[in-house]
Amino acid sequence: LHSFPTRRSSDLRMAISYNRLWKRLIDHDLSKTDMMHRANISTNVLARLGKGAPVSMESMEKICKVLNCNIGDVMEFVPDNENGGKDA
Repeated sequence: LHSFPTRRSSDLRMAISYNRLWKRLIDHDLSKTDMMHRANISTNVLARLGKGAPVSMESMEKICKVLNCNIGDVMEFVPDNENGGKDA
C-alpha cells in the first residue's frame, strides 16, 4: 500500500480544458455551430464549452459520437494555477 501526503482541498483545484475539442473540430473541418447541430446540443452547452465550464456527460457523449472519439480526446482536467477555473 502507498500512502500519499494529505493536501488541502484548495491544492487540488482543477480546471476543465476543451482545447482538444477545438483542435479536433479544426482537424475535422467543422465549425462550433456545425458540431452543435450535428450533436444536437444547445447553444447554452456550446457557450459553457467556450467558457471552460462543466457540461453534462450526456452532452459530451453526443459530441464524442459525432467526432467518433472518446472523452479524453476532447477534454482534460488541468491544474487551476490561477484559481479562476471551475472546480472539477
